[in-house]
Amino acid sequence: MMDALPGQGSTGRLSLAWLSSLNRVLKKNVKCPLYLQVRKKMVEKYVREESMIRGPKFLTTLRSHTVWEHTPVKLYCTVEGFRLNTDVGSSFEPDNVGIHNLEIVKCETDDTAQYTAVASNIHGQVSTQASVIVKRFREEGHLSSYAWLPYTFPMLPEIKYTKINITFLETFGSVFGTEGDTVTLAATMNISPNLANLQPEAQWFRDGNTFSLTIITAFNNSESKLTLLHLNKDDEGVYTLRMVTKGGDAAHSAFVSCAVPGSPGAPMDIKIHDANRDYVIVSWKPPNTTTEGPIIGYFVDRCETGTENWVQCNDSPIKICKYPVPGLFEGHSYYFRVRAINSKGISKPSRMSDPIAALDPTEFERLHAIKLGGKLDVVTYYDDVEDEKKVPGTPSKLHAPETDRTYVVLSWKPAPYHGRAPVWYYIEKTGAWQRVNTQVPVRSPRYAVFDLAEGKQYLFRVLAANMYGSSEASEPTEPIQTQELRGVPSAPGQVVATRQTDTSLVIQWAEPKEPNNLIGYYIDVCVKGSKDWDSANHKPHKSNKFVVQGLTTGETYVFRVQAINELGLSDESQESSPLSVKATLFSVNDHTIPSAPYDIALLACDGESMVLNWKRPVHSGGSPVAEYYINKRRHGEHTWREVNIPPIKERLFKVEHLSAGAVYEFMVYGGSLAGLGAPSAPSKAFHCDAWTMPEPGPAYDMTFCEIRDDSVVVEWKAPVYTGASPITGYFVDFAKKGSDEWHCSNESHAVSHRYHKVTGLEAGVSYVFRVRAANSEGAGKPSLASNPVVAKAVEGTEMTCTVDKESGDIILSFESCQITESSHFVWKKFYKEITDFSKEIVIKTEGSTSKLIFKHPDQGDVGCFSVSVTNTDGVSASHEIHAEELEKMLAKSYGIRHPVIPLKTQLAYKILERGRMCFWLQAEHISSAVTYKFFGNNKELSANDITEHNHIIGFTGIIEFVLDHFTEDSEGTFTVQIEDGKARGQSSLVLIGDDFKAALADAEHQRSEYIRVKEGPHFSEFLSVHVGDDCSVALICKVDNLKKETALHWFKDDVEITPEGPASLASGACKFPISLFSKASTGIYKATISDDRGKDHICTLKNAWFFLFFSPGSSAAELAIHCTATGIQLHCHMKYYTEEMKIHWLHAESKLSHSEKVHIGGTPAMAIMEILEPTEKDKGLYHIQIIDTENTYSRTIDLSGDGKQFCDYMISTFLDRGKVLGGLPDVVTIMEKKTLSLTCTVCGDPKPQVTWFKNGAEVYPDDQYLVSLESGKFASLTIKGVSLENSGRYTMTVQNKYGGESVDIVVSIYKHGDTIPQAKPTLTPKSIIPPKRPIEIPGPKVVTPSPALAHVSSPSLPQINHVTILAAVCLPLLLC
Repeated sequence: MMDALPGQGSTGRLSLAWLSSLNRVLKKNVKCPLYLQVRKKMVEKYVREESMIRGPKFLTTLRSHTVWEHTPVKLYCTVEGFRLNTDVGSSFEPDNVGIHNLEIVKCETDDTAQYTAVASNIHGQVSTQASVIVKRFREEGHLSSYAWLPYTFPMLPEIKYTKINITFLETFGSVFGTEGDTVTLAATMNISPNLANLQPEAQWFRDGNTFSLTIITAFNNSESKLTLLHLNKDDEGVYTLRMVTKGGDAAHSAFVSCAVPGSPGAPMDIKIHDANRDYVIVSWKPPNTTTEGPIIGYFVDRCETGTENWVQCNDSPIKICKYPVPGLFEGHSYYFRVRAINSKGISKPSRMSDPIAALDPTEFERLHAIKLGGKLDVVTYYDDVEDEKKVPGTPSKLHAPETDRTYVVLSWKPAPYHGRAPVWYYIEKTGAWQRVNTQVPVRSPRYAVFDLAEGKQYLFRVLAANMYGSSEASEPTEPIQTQELRGVPSAPGQVVATRQTDTSLVIQWAEPKEPNNLIGYYIDVCVKGSKDWDSANHKPHKSNKFVVQGLTTGETYVFRVQAINELGLSDESQESSPLSVKATLFSVNDHTIPSAPYDIALLACDGESMVLNWKRPVHSGGSPVAEYYINKRRHGEHTWREVNIPPIKERLFKVEHLSAGAVYEFMVYGGSLAGLGAPSAPSKAFHCDAWTMPEPGPAYDMTFCEIRDDSVVVEWKAPVYTGASPITGYFVDFAKKGSDEWHCSNESHAVSHRYHKVTGLEAGVSYVFRVRAANSEGAGKPSLASNPVVAKAVEGTEMTCTVDKESGDIILSFESCQITESSHFVWKKFYKEITDFSKEIVIKTEGSTSKLIFKHPDQGDVGCFSVSVTNTDGVSASHEIHAEELEKMLAKSYGIRHPVIPLKTQLAYKILERGRMCFWLQAEHISSAVTYKFFGNNKELSANDITEHNHIIGFTGIIEFVLDHFTEDSEGTFTVQIEDGKARGQSSLVLIGDDFKAALADAEHQRSEYIRVKEGPHFSEFLSVHVGDDCSVALICKVDNLKKETALHWFKDDVEITPEGPASLASGACKFPISLFSKASTGIYKATISDDRGKDHICTLKNAWFFLFFSPGSSAAELAIHCTATGIQLHCHMKYYTEEMKIHWLHAESKLSHSEKVHIGGTPAMAIMEILEPTEKDKGLYHIQIIDTENTYSRTIDLSGDGKQFCDYMISTFLDRGKVLGGLPDVVTIMEKKTLSLTCTVCGDPKPQVTWFKNGAEVYPDDQYLVSLESGKFASLTIKGVSLENSGRYTMTVQNKYGGESVDIVVSIYKHGDTIPQAKPTLTPKSIIPPKRPIEIPGPKVVTPSPALAHVSSPSLPQINHVTILAAVCLPLLLC
């Protein structure tokens, strides 16, 4: 890269004055070819740059000077621009190369002033300023701070600026204007002293930044004005007037809002990116659409400078706030603007952009200077000095500095030589290296490739070409991926509104989780209860905090926020909580700035940084000191330099970037809402040498609490520098104020924690304290001495520890004798602030009293608890809870949380009519929410046991319950349990022995007397369960005092049931039989008898199921054998049988269970066990065991002894029946026109017969179906040329005289070319086919069976024939 030419700035533009000078020199030799060529180039360059170079620009600004009196000074500045007019405060003289100077030959003190140079032309103006300070020589006898230097000439004295105070008299407030208005912001002020040559400078800022658009500023006669000629949404923001003097500044701010009438609002903040010789990229920000419909798209317009012809660049609306504008003319300058579109129409145009010239940004890099001799140069292009007829070199360093969704900007380094011919470039992209710019040649080494796909990767390469040929292609780029459309941002998070003034609120919100190239936020405001949302800002706000101005005092508002990016607006956030507008309790005017911090301490140093700590200001001024600022200087210097720009929140800061070995001083400012406070005194001189001592550094931040007449508790923070080993403890020293004699409070042992109680102090004496940290190497540096502390107790600083009488909570309570509005209570355990509230520890503060409440106290709450009150004179207290004290409080807490209900009368009884027993007790006091339970012999009594139960509230507190059935079984203990809220109570009554007999006799007497005198029907005997010898179950009772109309009704679980036969009441005995009694029959049975004289009822318990096992097992007959189509059954007849009975089947002492081989079941008259397909293993001895509550009954039969002939024949019969051994699939899928063959292996003796069926119809052999059985073993069905009609379910049966089996096969046919259907096989079990005739067993002559054959008698051969006949007779019946 060549050096900049004389008169050429950093932008590569040539000074026109320099070109004019060159023109005059070469003009003498008109015939010189070099002159003609240079002249032509100059004209071309002048034409191209005329519209591009607009406003002036200072390349070198003025520098401030401090000089001695009577010495000269010369100010220089360099300016560039087109047709400049330079105006300065004094006579600046320009030279012929754009350098201007002002020389003061002999400076006087009156020449001390601020000098300004202003350069202007028709396109604008620019200025630069500098100060000149003229000083006198120092007087004799005045000691210079630089006297130690080995110089004899006088040194510059310290500059002391004149303090100028500025007080605003009238200020400007918030302005709410509309687009197009003229807005003026003015402020008047009092300047004291008002010096003509030291006038303050008025600086205007918008949102903290300087600006220079359509504005007019003025400062005259102590008044500053700013005028916005044509208000636009771009002008919206917080405007600040800052009056700057040498001694400080004064500032005032207010908000300016710009609303847009009509719809929609115009876009804003138009910016131009990547300007080139034939295209630019335009971007903007979307408008707010709170009161209008959503934006549909945008139109981009351009206008050539010097004309008023606006041309629309895009035919259809674009939806993204960025658009590349191609097709520009090289050397022409353009303005751009944007219009928004929604359903209501097109908005007004945005404010037009700054003019931009369509030029090759690399054109000046191709210029070349030729020395003519002397000081004259000729400027030409490298192309003009290259050899002719030369192919250009290969471009290099191809990359993409910018990518977007649909375009990529490529840039590369041109070829090192071109040949004396114009050079252009071709760009190719992946896809067989497709050429991009086939129509328009690219002459600049920068090009934007448009119309690309979103989110796709591309490779690019570039070729250089001229009239003599093309270069080699450059190296391809790395894969370049276009951006994907990510959508609008997600909605912002929670919106919180807080009060500020009586007309404004501060709104804060959480940032969206998906920002997606976030641009800013729009804030909407609405009066509570209304749905009319309005915009609080019309220009995107960048931070997540905004002050909404111009609200109505006393009105309640809600707010919401929308995030925006180049694609548009997000969804609205959730609405904020309603908040009324009124001034906060805090007012800056009521508070003063804080006092100065003090005692700056060095805590650590590593040679490059220092860790500092300081004490907070003594007086905060009424508002918290929340910010700190640090200045530094080297020892011996006078100039302070800022260390931190953002404020420091904590009183601990690490100052970095220091010089090793240097000596520094520091100064700290404290800041609050009232302003920046006074600076601290300079610290001691700290040497920036790395600490290497093995002992720890100093502790810091000592605080004091529990100040008493003879003691004080000291707390501190651990050192930052720990030394060569970990800290093992601390020593606390104290001394009387003003004394250098220090005493160690704990010299015998170091404390391991960071607090210590210093005792042995004198009442009323002031003490100072310090702390020394120690490790294995010894004690380290002591901390700075604390502020003086007077050993004097404050009245009313005692803490109480009690147990709450209502909740049982343990409460530490403290009432402060001093309190302010800003005070708050800090609770600590072992002097460490309590922050863990997981155990439900609650801090409750009301007024001047604060409580620490233990909701669930336990043994872990032993310790020392303390509380301190901030912003007081050290009000604090502590209380130590010891293990013994905690144990007592826990017991007391348990008693409160689990109270006992006191009883006036223990549980007693009284006998009511009908012999009913009433149990009762009386409590001291119970509420309406009382609950209770009744128990008899440790078993809770249900509502079915208790006829009545109630409690009487009020002065009596009586609880009672009544038992209807008080019988001999009722002997035992009766208990009642009471629960009333957290209180509980219990009382028991023991009725056994003589006491029970007396109570029972009294009840029987009352019952008989009631029956005797009762006129209506009633039950003379209670309902009971009767189980007959045949295991039949019935409910029986007796009734008395009946008449013809008397009716008896039966109920089960409160549902009426009807007996099988009509009920007869003539005998007074009532019976309700329950047929097929089982567990399903259990329940609450009730009988009622009634007529017109009255009604009586009686119940029985629901556990009558246990009476069932009275005699079923004893009625069991011997086992009998029965043959079925599937196997052998063993029968056991009995009076009653259900599957719920405890019955076990055993084979050779092995217990049998229900399975695929063995089926166990029965009928109401017998139990059955069936052996399916018996084999040799199934021979042997079989047992059945019937178990009831008292006995076990067993029956046995042997299938390997006398029944062997029958068993052998049955086994052979099942082995010889027709069977399918395998080979057939469950599902077959085949294409049509193919041949299907279904083949399997069968067996049986005699040889079985095989039959095929399709969908239940028998298949007969024909031209398509072939049926075969080879050697009596291989059966097959062949289907030739299958078609869709052959689909279906095929069944094969294999059968001989002993029976057989059948198997199903599903056949699915599909057409050629169709997708093969998915075969879903199903496990279809084989079906057993019974024999067509009864099975005949050969043997002796068959005897005629008796009609009442029920079991096997004596084990003899005729008995076997007997059973065989039974099988032959019953088998066909069962198969039906």
